[in-house]
Amino acid sequence: MARRTARKSKTKFTFLSQNVGKILLALLATSSFAIAFGNEKISKLIPLQSTNSGCLNQFYRDVPPLLNKDSLQKDSYALCFNDFNVMYSGISKTPLWTAEYLTPQRLSIKIKREDSFHEETRVAERHRALLSDYRGSGYDRGHMAPNGDMNNKAAQYDSFSLANMVPQAPKNNQEVWRKVEEAVRSIVTKQHKDAYVLTGPIFEGQRLKTIGNGVIVPTAVYKAVYLPKQGIIGAYYAPNNASLQVKVVSVCYLEEKLGINLFPQLTEQQKRNIYQLPVSAQQVKANKEIHYSHWDGHSQCAEEATTESIQAQQNQFSSGRTQAAESPLPHIDEEAKQAVIRQLVDMLVQYFLQLLR
Repeated sequence: MARRTARKSKTKFTFLSQNVGKILLALLATSSFAIAFGNEKISKLIPLQSTNSGCLNQFYRDVPPLLNKDSLQKDSYALCFNDFNVMYSGISKTPLWTAEYLTPQRLSIKIKREDSFHEETRVAERHRALLSDYRGSGYDRGHMAPNGDMNNKAAQYDSFSLANMVPQAPKNNQEVWRKVEEAVRSIVTKQHKDAYVLTGPIFEGQRLKTIGNGVIVPTAVYKAVYLPKQGIIGAYYAPNNASLQVKVVSVCYLEEKLGINLFPQLTEQQKRNIYQLPVSAQQVKANKEIHYSHWDGHSQCAEEATTESIQAQQNQFSSGRTQAAESPLPHIDEEAKQAVIRQLVDMLVQYFLQLLR
């Protein structure tokens, strides 16, 4: 018995001596990570108040995504709709992103779909996508803010604006992307989680296909999801073709491809985290939490936003406001804070284990 105990002690000592550098590095990184990330996450649970909540509350803490490239800002339109917002590009004649704040209460009301595709008259004619652009193109008019997220006639009508559409491959739109949209709604309704959702196209490569009078066909579509009460974050990336492929990536992965700061109010540490987001509604269970997956240490996150740039973008949506339905700001209670702390501990454990490997 004494020899066995001695052998165990010797094994532990050998392990510690061989890995002391890794352990110290892990402890140092984990502690600094906890201070920077943990405090930031808790503090960012409290939404900023705004005088334009009917429009700005579709954004996390009332802060819209920021376009970091001059080419993206050219001929862009900040459009406030009922229950969602759009940053529209007169260059691609598509949205660059759409923003929604989804709650169990909002999605508890369902209405019958009534197609009403229409051109967006708030956009100058030379920048406007037309119904004729899509006819005979072989592409669907793909919603970015989904019709299925809308719970009233005004919002549903708005969702059929061509300012909310991209040319989407039929298999992508009707199969893989439909399942992703259903999965996000299921997270909100089955697990009773509030979600801030950003959706849009990705244009990669020098030679991009167009339809009609210059509507650019995206090479992929994305959807970034942030659940503020739980600190859960991640994004979907799906090639805009018939491959039926979709993968879960980090927000930083998208920001590098887009040149857009999708969540200016989140830290780089948060945007590098990836959770195991479901890709279909069947994968969402009421009593099954979404677990942490891994840390993206390779992608280039968007540069940190300045106060001036945030205010300028907020002003664009304030001046372009429509009569949007008021949505309640999320209430943060003690239970929600404890849930965030549990998620943080889980992430730190996974992060620690990765460093030890």
